[in-house]
Amino acid sequence: MQLTRAADYAVRVMVHLATLPDHERALLPALTSATGAPQSFLSKVLQALCRAGLIASRRGQSGGFEILATGRLASLRAVIEAIDGPIRLNVCMLSGASCNRKPYCPVHPVWVRAQKAMIEELDKASVADLAAQAAAPQVQVFAAISKPA
Repeated sequence: MQLTRAADYAVRVMVHLATLPDHERALLPALTSATGAPQSFLSKVLQALCRAGLIASRRGQSGGFEILATGRLASLRAVIEAIDGPIRLNVCMLSGASCNRKPYCPVHPVWVRAQKAMIEELDKASVADLAAQAAAPQVQVFAAISKPA
């Protein structure tokens, strides 16, 4: 599985917005610069994040994009799924009769365990935690270097 560009940009923009003080808005050009995403593409990603209730947008002179409390608390999985829909490692992981080989396929249990592990990791990582790490990278590097072996 490879993350789509849209989901990658969504994660970047959410982490960036979460580093801003509460209720501070960012304009599209600033988000483009902060994320490295093309402006036209990023605007579509931002629309999807608004529809998912993770961010809000406001037009006008005091407008821009603002992360909502639900966005700060969101998991990485929630951000990715807001853009790409449910995460499925393989087509056989879809509910229903997506693959008639499931009952006897020797690989299916491996896909189930791998997807479960991936989902658990994505659920553990919150936007707020990632933003805190982004805001203080020097402290983390110093702590890792000075940690006794």
